[in-house]
Amino acid sequence: MTTLGDVLGAARRSASGFEVWLQDSDPALASRVADASLRTGMSFTQYVRAALADFARFASEEDWATLMSSLRDSDDPGTLCLLAMVDWRLTASGCGAHNHRHENGQNHGASDERPAARQG
Repeated sequence: MTTLGDVLGAARRSASGFEVWLQDSDPALASRVADASLRTGMSFTQYVRAALADFARFASEEDWATLMSSLRDSDDPGTLCLLAMVDWRLTASGCGAHNHRHENGQNHGASDERPAARQG
C-alpha cells in the first residue's frame, strides 16, 4: 500500500520534469505557473516545490481530504498530487501572515500562526 510519504516523495522527485510535462499536457496551466514563478522570483521547479511545501504546511483538513479522495482513484498519484498542490497555491491570493485566502473566499491555513505580523 502506498503511503502519503511515498506520494509526496514521488511528487517532489517529479517536480523537475513537471514543467515539460505540463507544457505538453496543459499549456494554460503551465503558463500560469510560469507567470507566478516569475512574480515570485523563483524558477518553475522552485515554485512547484514551494507549492508542495505550502500545501503540506497550510492546507485545510478539507483540502487534504479532497486530495486524498482524488489520489485513491488515481493511476498516477504523484502527478495528481503535484497538480492539486500547484493549483491550490495558484488560487491562493496572498500570504499575509501565512493566511491563504483562495478564490472561493475561504481561508485556508494558519491565519493566527503569526499574530505579531498582523498587528503591524
